[in-house]
Amino acid sequence: MSTDLGTAEGLESRELVHFVTQQTRFALVNNILQHPDQLPTMYELQELNPSVSEATVYKHIQKLVDAGIVTGVALDDDRRRHGYPRKFYGLTEAGREFLEDHSLLAAEETLQQMYETISDKPEKMVEYENAPRPDDG
Repeated sequence: MSTDLGTAEGLESRELVHFVTQQTRFALVNNILQHPDQLPTMYELQELNPSVSEATVYKHIQKLVDAGIVTGVALDDDRRRHGYPRKFYGLTEAGREFLEDHSLLAAEETLQQMYETISDKPEKMVEYENAPRPDDG
């Protein structure tokens, strides 16, 4: 595992588990895991957390980025389409390994199945969900 995981937040392993499992941050990690490409946009994360303000979603994603659990991934300019997002959020390799080591990935498949059953997604969310992602070939 990367030795710099959590260092931006100054956290030890036990503290990092508590940090990641804080309600809003854990919901965001789960939103990333349940997304079809595991690379949702900020808009998608905000839509999946309607009881949390946009500023709070952004703040907690930034904390997860600072801790090395999540990374922001930009779509290459030559693949970007007008009106579609260019930045996405996904787990880092070290973040995935940390979650796996602490049995926090056990429900990944169930989360993805639950996401597929969401029937009342706003049109913009469906468009963003189908937008090009950095991993698309």
